[in-house]
Amino acid sequence: MLAGAALIQWSAAIVLRVFPVLGPSATSAWRFLLGAIVLLALTRPNVRHWSRRQWLGALALGATTAFMNLCFYQAIERIPLGGAVAIEYLGPFSVAALGKRNPRHLAFVALAGFGVVALTRPGNGLTAMGVLFAAGAGLGWATYIFAARAVGGSTRGFEGLAVSMSLAALLTLPFSLGSADRLIAHPGSFVRILIVAVMAIVLGFGVELQGLRRLKPSIAGVLMAADPAVAFLVGWLLLNQAVRGWDLVGLACVVVAGAAVTYGSTVSEGELPQ
Repeated sequence: MLAGAALIQWSAAIVLRVFPVLGPSATSAWRFLLGAIVLLALTRPNVRHWSRRQWLGALALGATTAFMNLCFYQAIERIPLGGAVAIEYLGPFSVAALGKRNPRHLAFVALAGFGVVALTRPGNGLTAMGVLFAAGAGLGWATYIFAARAVGGSTRGFEGLAVSMSLAALLTLPFSLGSADRLIAHPGSFVRILIVAVMAIVLGFGVELQGLRRLKPSIAGVLMAADPAVAFLVGWLLLNQAVRGWDLVGLACVVVAGAAVTYGSTVSEGELPQ
């Protein structure tokens, strides 16, 4: 889960320079298309005997991931990366809150919530449209947790991810139509999107899928509290986005909450889907 957070947030910082060339929606569509091609080449999924349940799971994962990323790219074009991810985290945070089991778990969920509030305080470079898009991404992220776990539990290896990302590429294809000439005119942008596709779609979602196979959705929702922390760090190091005192307080809260629920959360290998 932590490796997935690092790869996905790092790729978000890299892709920002493509927005002036293609815009966020077309950039998202090209990312899915290139990522799906790489995944299909690597996995060559055999779907001839797939059940209706497997296809529906892959469609759900593809649709939620497409919606989540389209909203997220629109958000980070308007507001700082750390703030966007902190707001987006309210989606999996809600999953964690609804899945609470005991007072200890509830206390750490509340701590993570306080951290998100500290990170998204008024005057921290936020705009109304940016916040709305980030909230939409959060809604997609909450659904993504369940869809990814369902796909991971009903398919082998990474073939479910390859099919899901291919469906996401088809769903977002209309956003990329008409932008190929701009991409050809800016080969550096094409290389940047390809790098982002491998980092986020292939590696980021791949390792995250492995984590979701081993974690309950409520636990995964709290562990994803690391994403805002990683996003603020990436924004500070790579994008020169300011980090203030309250940001550090918020980061500490979400990281502590995520680490506190890690112990004892994974299932044994014998319980994993084969």
